[in-house]
Amino acid sequence: MYLSICLVSFYFLMGWSLFLFFMFMKFILMDLVVFIEWELLTLNSNSIVMTLLLDWMSLLFMSFVLFISSLVIYYSKGYMHGDYNMNRFIILVLMFVLSMMLLIISPNLISILLGWDGLGLVSYCLVIYYQNEKSYNAGMITALSNRIGDVALLMAIAWMLNFGSWNYIYYLEAMKNSFEMQLICVLVVLAAITKSAQIPFSSWLPAAMAAPTPVSALVHSSTLVTAGVYLLIRFNMLMEGTIVSMVLLLIGCLTMFMAGVGANFEFDLKKIIALSTLSQLGLMMSILSMGMPLLAYFHLLTHALFKALLFMCAGSVIHNMGNCQDIRFMGGIVNQLPLTLSCMNIANLALCGTPFLAGFYSKDLILEMVSLSYLNVFIYFLYFVSTGLTVCYSFRLVYYSMTGTLNFKSLNSVTDEEWSMLKGMLGLLFLAIMGGSMLSWLIFPSPSIIVLPMILKLMALLVSVIGMWVGYEFSKFKLSWNLNSLNFYNMSSFLGSMWFMPILSTKFVSKLFLMMGLKIIKSIDQGWSEMMGGQGIYMFISGSSMINQSFQMNNLKIFLLSFVVWIIILILFMI
Repeated sequence: MYLSICLVSFYFLMGWSLFLFFMFMKFILMDLVVFIEWELLTLNSNSIVMTLLLDWMSLLFMSFVLFISSLVIYYSKGYMHGDYNMNRFIILVLMFVLSMMLLIISPNLISILLGWDGLGLVSYCLVIYYQNEKSYNAGMITALSNRIGDVALLMAIAWMLNFGSWNYIYYLEAMKNSFEMQLICVLVVLAAITKSAQIPFSSWLPAAMAAPTPVSALVHSSTLVTAGVYLLIRFNMLMEGTIVSMVLLLIGCLTMFMAGVGANFEFDLKKIIALSTLSQLGLMMSILSMGMPLLAYFHLLTHALFKALLFMCAGSVIHNMGNCQDIRFMGGIVNQLPLTLSCMNIANLALCGTPFLAGFYSKDLILEMVSLSYLNVFIYFLYFVSTGLTVCYSFRLVYYSMTGTLNFKSLNSVTDEEWSMLKGMLGLLFLAIMGGSMLSWLIFPSPSIIVLPMILKLMALLVSVIGMWVGYEFSKFKLSWNLNSLNFYNMSSFLGSMWFMPILSTKFVSKLFLMMGLKIIKSIDQGWSEMMGGQGIYMFISGSSMINQSFQMNNLKIFLLSFVVWIIILILFMI
């Protein structure tokens, strides 16, 4: 039997995922935490020690990451079929997963930085995988945005020299009110909002869609973008009741709202799903800043399940539509791709928080806790309007792609027969339906009963129904109709381009400095320093040598003249 690198990786990762899940069950039932110190090197009583933290949270998250990445690699077998560099692609994905593992089990800022930088570096390699200009630009903005967070983490490492060890886990409880820890908290929050693409670093996340779809499924569900949220879940003690948590709450809610509005103006299938990831990250960040890390962790896991499935289905649709990503070319695909579109619909409904699917258990709980919390009207409004916008763009996507007539050039190429891709999707389908209830039984030992008035209890459902209706209205357009978004073009371009954030992140930060550099190079390098420096010296020496050469051209007049001059000089000196 011939085993490809995809199958070997799939079996290896799936085996480890199941093993870690059973370990998680043991750890959570027995309330265990294992702290492993592995001495790498001892030199003159200085020891270099690698530390690992295994508790139920890290084991469950690792199990999920490995499970999703194993199915993504299996799915890649069909999606990347015929790619010359298939082995390179799978190895890059495995390095990506390894970096995430390192980040999850590290209680030490140095080893966190290794995993953190590994994610940044490998994500750059994966984003530029297709090697065209768009990919290179997207890779550069991804890498440079993440470097800001890396610098913040390095500064936190430098500041932790005050404590005597980089194992932050020792100091969180004891020193949470000290100035040093507050500063580290600010730096860690900065690192987390760059990695999790919160405002003002949001522009790299939709740009990273230049990567192959299996990478998007992995990056946007359980690895790169959730690294920041996971780090803050570990550091959540430092934020309780501080101004940092208030700022993070505002940033998270604004990101959630901005991404929801932007997705309703977007026509690129992958970018809509990317913006939905951004919206859910904003939700995780905001609930985390309100002092509910367990809820943020719960939503992080359920979101990973249905978002990976959603990306896989989107990849299958794009694959079958001849690499076309514009949803305006789709329509009625449900007839050609019934199984893929069924999975996509279930993932979409889970994203919207439809009762008893995976997303409902975490999202509804979060919104009910928000209703119960001591919040102002603005934040409350952002929470519920963003929930409505999520349903709105999800149903807009459904109406555009599934219903109506096919707007594509031909029906021949659209088939639902790539079994390796379908098996990858069906593996996640079960968990996208059942995962939420299973996790809620495992993570919350006793169910939380949240008592609210009837209108507040039904608010999430009501907002979702309104969003569904608005999404339907958005999707209705015919050939002779005038697009309202073109009548309000300025407002549409502002809302649809994530509040001009991509422009602010690219031209705004580079154009001014490039123009200044041009002026400096024109006035100094190619101006004064040319005349006073190399070029000036060259012209002076070449001019002098030409004069010297004309003297040495054996001309009788010059010889006589120079002889007379020398005689005059000698006479003058003698007098």
